Amino acid sequence: MWGIVPAAGRGSRIQPLAFSKELLPVGSRRDDGTERPCAVSEYLLERLILGGADKICFVISPGKSDILEYFGDHYGSAQLAYVVQPDASGLCDAVFRAGTVVGHDEDVIVGLPDTIWFPKVALQALPDADLSFLLFPVERPEFFDAVVLNGDNVREIQVKQPNPISRWIWGAFKMSATGFRQLHELWRARERRDEYFGTLVNAYIEAGGLGIGVKAGESYVDVGTIDGYRTAMALLAETIGADSRPRLRTGSSNDGARPIAAMENGATA
Repeated sequence: MWGIVPAAGRGSRIQPLAFSKELLPVGSRRDDGTERPCAVSEYLLERLILGGADKICFVISPGKSDILEYFGDHYGSAQLAYVVQPDASGLCDAVFRAGTVVGHDEDVIVGLPDTIWFPKVALQALPDADLSFLLFPVERPEFFDAVVLNGDNVREIQVKQPNPISRWIWGAFKMSATGFRQLHELWRARERRDEYFGTLVNAYIEAGGLGIGVKAGESYVDVGTIDGYRTAMALLAETIGADSRPRLRTGSSNDGARPIAAMENGATA
């Protein structure tokens, strides 16, 4: 199974940096007994691997060679590949560019590299369906893609809408090989106009497709804002030396960006 990491965004909410935002140090990890800084995207890679990915594709912009230099050809048990997205043209464009390396019969999992969420094994709860979403409860769903369910089925995704009727947002999603091809074909049939994955999914559902929402997420933090970064770093500093993994309490950002969360009980990926 492939994990897809869309990493071509400009990261304007937390710039200027001297490196790609996906390499922002957040917390630390131990390698062979040595503690070192942990890039924020490593949290996602760990979770993709726990979710079953044995190959991971970074979709990067031409100026993000530092990601390739940092990670090289593998991370843990997963082999890595890199595909270039020439312009920051949205999530749909990034995800489907990974089709360059994803095989015809291979499933995919997609997550966002500037987020940290728990439980870290939550992707294992997603079924073998054409399309399924890992959902998290947040206090400010209007800053995310809120997922409206009918039972376990996705009825609608409300993309950054004011006053959404659901407080559950998607934090990652999984597609079967068939689902990946169907959504890719639909995106092309819609003249590639969908920037957000949620609008494409709404069209997919209207055309008779089925998406499943799984409320297996407990907490979700966006580290792509200055406020979120400060909060994460301060709370991680308070927990240095703890043996357990961090847990997060959902909160909201002060700068009107996106919800952040407080971290407890650890500082490792």
